[in-house]
Amino acid sequence: MSENTTDQFFKSTVLGHPSGLFVLFFTEMWERFSYYGMRALLVLFLTASILDEGWGWPREHAMALFGSYVGLVYLSTMMGGYFADKVIGFRWAVVVGALLMTLGHASMAIETQWSIYLGLGLLVIGNGFFKPNMTSIVSEMYKDRPEKKDGAYTIFYMGVNAGAFLGILLCGYLGERVGWSLGFGLAGIFMLFGLIQFWLAQNIFGNIGLKPKKEDKNSIEALDTDKRVPFSTWQLVMIVLMVGLGLMWVLNAPATTISNGEINVFSFLGPNGNNIAILTALGLFLILLIYRFTQYSKITREKLIAVTFFAILSVFFWAIFEQSPGTLTIFANDYTDRTLDGTSATIFRIVNACMTIIPLAIITWVLFLLFKQTFGTYKWANLILSLSFLIVWGIAIWMLLDQLKDEELEIPASWFSVLNSLFIITLAPLFSKWWESKYNPSANAKYGIGMFLLALGMACVAFGAMGIEPGAKTASVSVIWLILVYLFHTMGELCISPVGLSYVSKLVPARMIAFMFGVWYLAIAIGMKGAGVFGENVDKIANENGISYFFWILTIISAIAGVVSILFQPIIKKLMHGVR
Repeated sequence: MSENTTDQFFKSTVLGHPSGLFVLFFTEMWERFSYYGMRALLVLFLTASILDEGWGWPREHAMALFGSYVGLVYLSTMMGGYFADKVIGFRWAVVVGALLMTLGHASMAIETQWSIYLGLGLLVIGNGFFKPNMTSIVSEMYKDRPEKKDGAYTIFYMGVNAGAFLGILLCGYLGERVGWSLGFGLAGIFMLFGLIQFWLAQNIFGNIGLKPKKEDKNSIEALDTDKRVPFSTWQLVMIVLMVGLGLMWVLNAPATTISNGEINVFSFLGPNGNNIAILTALGLFLILLIYRFTQYSKITREKLIAVTFFAILSVFFWAIFEQSPGTLTIFANDYTDRTLDGTSATIFRIVNACMTIIPLAIITWVLFLLFKQTFGTYKWANLILSLSFLIVWGIAIWMLLDQLKDEELEIPASWFSVLNSLFIITLAPLFSKWWESKYNPSANAKYGIGMFLLALGMACVAFGAMGIEPGAKTASVSVIWLILVYLFHTMGELCISPVGLSYVSKLVPARMIAFMFGVWYLAIAIGMKGAGVFGENVDKIANENGISYFFWILTIISAIAGVVSILFQPIIKKLMHGVR
């Protein structure tokens, strides 16, 4: 069998898939463990009082920093993808990204002002190298087995959610219960485990992800005969200008807020300098995008317009969905009755124990299957992976025993974010069956349903918070409202998140996929920063009209976006030219 064919990877399989897929599964799992574990603590740490060893920041300042951080995380993927494609290859990009993120988490565990900012910067750059290139390795591994690719990505996606679930659960508990440094540090330890395991087992990927070679003249991109529209000098100048303005705004906006206006590189533009800068950047981007659309053939142009429509809807979706680690975590911390006793505490302990032990047991079983297949060749990688799981089991058992010590139990505020990953793992197979059935909705219908579910979730927390008076700093709202929020929001995510990327790959010509994925991630980055901008205004709105009013605003925006998606269905269907 030729070593150039990807069939070679199927010589050693786990659950019918190459053992290499599960090396990626566990590497990605530890990366998501570290990312979501840290993210669950960031806003809580920034807003915790000095007596609680936090920074005592106003919520407005915390959300400004958080919004820029998550926005930059998605923007950085374009840089990481470019370097991997053109310079260092997927494999080295993953290693560099994992190392930078390990250093970033270690820096955050120090908890000084300079170390927190340095840590966030390292995490942004590291994520840019890591995130886009793991999926690229999966894609290359299945190049000659396309019929197995959907199953491979499903398994890989489970690794993503398993990591997010365990990271939020364990880092969140340690951070809130024991100390912030321990929560941040634990995220870094497991990122290091993921890095070492990947490095020691990398030969399992053969030649995949090595330094890129010159483009093959027979590649799909080269054979694509659609009209080329190269970037001219003036267009490249516009790109540099808009990227520069956008990056300066993302960094300067939180600095201006946190310093109360003392730091503002756009002060020469007046009191609204930040707004003028970002609106200028967006205006330049729209002008360039519209101009380039006019240069393509009719069918290509119309398909690109359809992708752009869904990208704009995605901005609104992520701006509201990503209230989870921000305003919804603040709501859980300050306005939710998280104290349980008696029967309710016992029920929670049982449910939490099942939620913790069952997924861990399943993942450990997968680890055992990988261990059997690869121990002889990759002994040290397997031993590192086994050690990491022993530590996770130890922390999980300690957490469950710690919750038994007191008759009265307080649910950690970060715990509610766990529900998103739990519901995804539970509901993803049902939605997958729906998409494969004869009742599979159109693209616009999926987006409409997703936005309506997002609105329904926000309506739940808005209704639950209606009794909170304007200006109130604490309350005791039932936990059921937050549970419903995460249920409906997860269902909305399943309608939109995987579907959007699928339509980019279907509608965009092969040679333009990298560029349009960049546009897509830009839309997500804008949405993430938008989540922070919404969060910055929560206190102003809550003090004047009550926090319920804030969530009703997000409910209405979500519902309007859903209606727009449904109303535009005939137009977008025509622009998609038969693509479903």
